Amino acid sequence: MSVWRLNAGLVGPLAEEFGSLQSVFAIEGKRLTRDPLSEVILIEREGVRYYVKRYWGAGKGLRRYLGRPRVKAEWQNLKLFAKWGVPTAPLVAYGLERRAGSFARGALITRELEQTRDLAELARVGDQRLGDPIWVRNISAQLARSTRTLHDHHFTHNDLKWRNLLVNERGELFFIDCPTGSFWWGPLLRYRIVKDLACLDKVAKQVLSRAQRLRFYLQYRGRDRLNDSDKRRIRRVLKFFEGRE
Repeated sequence: MSVWRLNAGLVGPLAEEFGSLQSVFAIEGKRLTRDPLSEVILIEREGVRYYVKRYWGAGKGLRRYLGRPRVKAEWQNLKLFAKWGVPTAPLVAYGLERRAGSFARGALITRELEQTRDLAELARVGDQRLGDPIWVRNISAQLARSTRTLHDHHFTHNDLKWRNLLVNERGELFFIDCPTGSFWWGPLLRYRIVKDLACLDKVAKQVLSRAQRLRFYLQYRGRDRLNDSDKRRIRRVLKFFEGRE
């Protein structure tokens, strides 16, 4: 059984090329990443670039046999982001194939977010924008708002690293690459929220001031001052990766 969905706005040769899982797996392009489960290639059509992510594994551990395949989780999470108003890459096509009830392969295609770079790259090269307090405050506010939106829906990204956050030349922030994001409740939600915040702070502590990092947390919480609960959470965030780095 094969399920494939295509953006209704696509027409002509592009609709044919992206029109089925079989044709998508036949596409050739510039390979960007590859691992035991998937690969990502970059293609350009009519002046527009697309990222084609192809999966031949459902996931690691029990996900190979139970629950959502990784590719399905990824496209569903991108659709959730769009529904909640969290800026993300436009989803062009997606689907999967099962054989005898088991996952066989799947793919998703996203349109490029033009003139963007990920925050990890900006930190690595020492981009001058990270030294501009007005730019940092603007990006911080967007990141805080979107992160809080996810958490208010009991959803955590689970890989909320700077490499999965893109910014464009207009100072707009986008969330990408979320195949392991999921819903949580109770103590598990609180733990996953701390993990998301700790992942963000892992690079932030290397390139931003303590005042900027504190401002992000206050923006995230929608407060002007920390309360006791905030202080306890911040301590957990700061200690999260102790002994793991």
